[in-house]
Amino acid sequence: MITASPELLAISRRWYTAVMTRSETELKNFLSKGSELRFVGSAEGELWLGPAVREGIGNHFNEVPCVLKKEELLGEAFETGTTGWSFFAHRYWFEALPEPFQFRCTLVFILENGSWKIVHRHASLPTPNETSIGHKHAAIQDLLEAAQDGFKLGQTEGLASIMFTDIVNSSPIASAVGDRAWSSMIATHFDDLRNVIEAQGGQFVKSLGDGTMSSFASARSALTAAKIIQDRLSKQIDEPKLSLRIGIHTGDVVHSGEDFFGTVVNKAARITALAGAGEICLSDVTQAVVGSGPDFAFFAPKTVSLKGLEGDHLVVFLKTAS
Repeated sequence: MITASPELLAISRRWYTAVMTRSETELKNFLSKGSELRFVGSAEGELWLGPAVREGIGNHFNEVPCVLKKEELLGEAFETGTTGWSFFAHRYWFEALPEPFQFRCTLVFILENGSWKIVHRHASLPTPNETSIGHKHAAIQDLLEAAQDGFKLGQTEGLASIMFTDIVNSSPIASAVGDRAWSSMIATHFDDLRNVIEAQGGQFVKSLGDGTMSSFASARSALTAAKIIQDRLSKQIDEPKLSLRIGIHTGDVVHSGEDFFGTVVNKAARITALAGAGEICLSDVTQAVVGSGPDFAFFAPKTVSLKGLEGDHLVVFLKTAS
């Protein structure tokens, strides 16, 4: 059974931090000592095998120009038994280079003497195939676009309220408590969220790193779940305390299997990014569907721009116990 792995997600992020700081000892400790170790780079000839990778890892990254800034575009990790893997996309700003570069990297892990170790690393640059081999691969992109437009077989459409949650400042907490304790905290946190979401008639769709995505047939149920979650977190006693940002948007979504697609999902994710610790941000559409009443009080709406979405958008914030 394949499951999301908060532990490998945290370990992978620490690996990328070690890459930036060029800590040779720390980098070596991430790698397997086995002869099966493979290290694949993005250029011709960058294929290294076996224990020599561990010995040369420090020199390898010392040859890379100094990194001024790193932005995580995507991060996910999974595990099954004694094997796991993560995939990350980053944008890096290098010293003396005018434009940033994007890198994608897959890390494959095995349990080695009770600890996760990297046994295979593969990095790539997003160079178009049309440039490198004269042929543009469009099949996967066509499927993605079809999913966004609702034309994929087996999909249904309907009105739903999509809710995202995201832990604020998770990296310092994870670093302070350690990977295993953090993995346990995240698992408990996800279980708590799932219980609240399902109690309000929602569907816990998936976890994404330190965040979650869920769907509700009722906008009022989505907002009720969000309020319960924030109210409970505001009463935490034990440390470290977790803080969430929550975002909700309502509209027509494409439903396939156990996942959801469409502009509504993208907008809900963008709205979530506007919320601060302990806050619930929702679209004006969601507020209109919920309507007025004694259960919810809102701050005045404000106009914002949302990355990747045209025009201006109205959002409102729910007043919570915190």
